[in-house]
Amino acid sequence: MKAWIIGCALGAAAVLSGCSAVRIGYDQAPTLVWWWLDGYLDFDTPQAPAVKDALAQWFAWHRATQLPDYAELLAAAQVQVLQPATPAQVCRWNDELRARAETALTHAVPPAAELLPRIGPAQLEHLEQRYRRSNREFEQDFLQADPDERRAAAVERTIDRAEMLYGRLDARQRQLVAAGVEASPFDPAAWLAERREVQAQVLQTLARLTAGGPARADRDSNVAGLKALAQRLLRAPPGPYRDYQRRLTEYNCAFIARLHNSTMPAQRLAARDRLRGWEEDLRILAARKPPADAARPSPALH
Repeated sequence: MKAWIIGCALGAAAVLSGCSAVRIGYDQAPTLVWWWLDGYLDFDTPQAPAVKDALAQWFAWHRATQLPDYAELLAAAQVQVLQPATPAQVCRWNDELRARAETALTHAVPPAAELLPRIGPAQLEHLEQRYRRSNREFEQDFLQADPDERRAAAVERTIDRAEMLYGRLDARQRQLVAAGVEASPFDPAAWLAERREVQAQVLQTLARLTAGGPARADRDSNVAGLKALAQRLLRAPPGPYRDYQRRLTEYNCAFIARLHNSTMPAQRLAARDRLRGWEEDLRILAARKPPADAARPSPALH
């Protein structure tokens, strides 16, 4: 109940390019999230309907209450993207997005608490194994043994994200990105260590809350435990990693402002048009009912 919520809440308009793709992607999100969750927790056939229903209800709430808010945020961004940016402005946008991610994650806690007693030891073992696999994938993507290969991958990721908004970057801007990546305090090894720490806390919390099975389920304790876990997922406790996150955020705010200020008028207009398209998509999605088969698991999964 962590990355998928943030991804669905904030990423639908930012990850998918093209207006129709955003609408189709969001309409299919409950099913895609089902597959994602099933890959981590390996639900059995009796569990599937309750999980499907919880996902459908969460997305119905999200569609009705959160998408209009995101659309308003995108409308404001269309005005600001045409103007120069400061690091402080970028950081304020980062705070806006984090606040919305927290709202989305917090709303998922009560239904997750209802489902928690159904989780068994074999599923927690499956989750641990899936975590190991995801960490190996992380290492392949972010911790290449060759420093030049690692740096090139980071530059390519950053350029791809920027071009999704502004369109093609010119040679000068690509050099700016390369220099920014080189100077960045981003530390994928520290990030991986934090991931592993969070994963361990997820496993420990779920094992504690599911001990004894449904007969010993205590909803209030489950809600409290999952709320504490959600806060841990959203922010590291005081210490070296939170200090690192602060430094990285400050650097990224300055870097994004610098890259934005390097854009030409045509690129800013392209960014405004992209934001406007996403805004229109979200308003259309918010106004219409979700597909009747949203979050219905495929029979082939079990």
